[in-house]
Amino acid sequence: MTRSTAADPPAPAGPERPGAGTTGIDAHFRTIAELAGDIAFSIALPACTLRYLSPAFTQLLGHDAAALQQALTAGGARDALGALGLHLKQCAAAAGSKGQPDERRVQEVEVHHADGHPIGLQAITTVLRDADGGNSLVGLLRDLSPQRAHLADQRRFASMLNHEFRTPLATIDGAIQRLEATAQGADDAVRQRYRKIAVAVDRLIAMLDEYLSPDRMAAIGKVRQPNTIAARELLDAGVQQVRTAGREAQVEADEMTLGLRGEPEGLRLALKVLVDNALQFSPAGSKVALGARRSGSGVEFTVRDEGGGVPPQDAAHIFDKGYRGSNAAGLPGSGLGLYMARSIVDVHGGMLRLVNPEGGKGGASFVLWLPSSHISGQQQLASSSPSSDNRSDH
Repeated sequence: MTRSTAADPPAPAGPERPGAGTTGIDAHFRTIAELAGDIAFSIALPACTLRYLSPAFTQLLGHDAAALQQALTAGGARDALGALGLHLKQCAAAAGSKGQPDERRVQEVEVHHADGHPIGLQAITTVLRDADGGNSLVGLLRDLSPQRAHLADQRRFASMLNHEFRTPLATIDGAIQRLEATAQGADDAVRQRYRKIAVAVDRLIAMLDEYLSPDRMAAIGKVRQPNTIAARELLDAGVQQVRTAGREAQVEADEMTLGLRGEPEGLRLALKVLVDNALQFSPAGSKVALGARRSGSGVEFTVRDEGGGVPPQDAAHIFDKGYRGSNAAGLPGSGLGLYMARSIVDVHGGMLRLVNPEGGKGGASFVLWLPSSHISGQQQLASSSPSSDNRSDH
């Protein structure tokens, strides 16, 4: 798609409104707006008269300025540009009802090329006050085709991964079911190994469903993914997890209004691993304590159980990849939980550590620190320290 340069600004594609001559600065700003491939426009209000339209509009859609002016005049949604014309008229009407310039609006609009094929546009608009006292609807149109093609590639890749992982997992799942069904003569140790394999397969299949399912992939790109989560919301998720397991949650938290920088699902998963460990390695019916308090430029969370604690000989390796503590014998697990949790925390510029009571008695306590989105001077999103090849379930 060709673009005009600042030295040769594009000529207006629509009629200029009387008394609103184009200055050199106007032309420069139009050119700057179009350098990234966007289509700039200006519409005089309230008559919805097209004042300026980038030449790239015709290059992208095959329609000229007269076609867009017709869509603005008709305001219907049946012809090729009708949806765009209707949207722009609605933006103008919303600003007119307030009697003042409008806030920035962003919406996706489906139009059709002159040859009939559909094209998705992102329309970014606002209403500005003119020097003569009137208003103009100004904005940019962005072609969403490259973005949608990229998202389609992502979904295809995820679908391929889903299939490639699910096929061998289905084979393993079928084989272990047959082994369990014919293991009447096997000793307890063998049967336990079969059960661990089956549980691990179930967990992997559940992860595929959660992160690489077609529904999950279809949602990518439709909604801007959040990059913050309220500290209180994260704490409440841990409390709910404890209560869902039928245990009492003892909450020790300051009044918390801070937000955390990071991918919400990842941060929830990191805390979930800590709560899972607390539930698994403490007596049934015992309490799990969760805390949150402001600490420096972030928030410090704690998860403490009433179990036997982490054996001293295991404490130094508890976050190692694949490490299983000496107190984990007979319990399900792959030695990846705490390793994965600390990996997530490292990426978000946080810290995760074990606070083991003296002698390994009195329960295990994990401290999770995450940078806040509301405090200046916070850490970088990616930790500057090398990733501690994290560590696993205790």
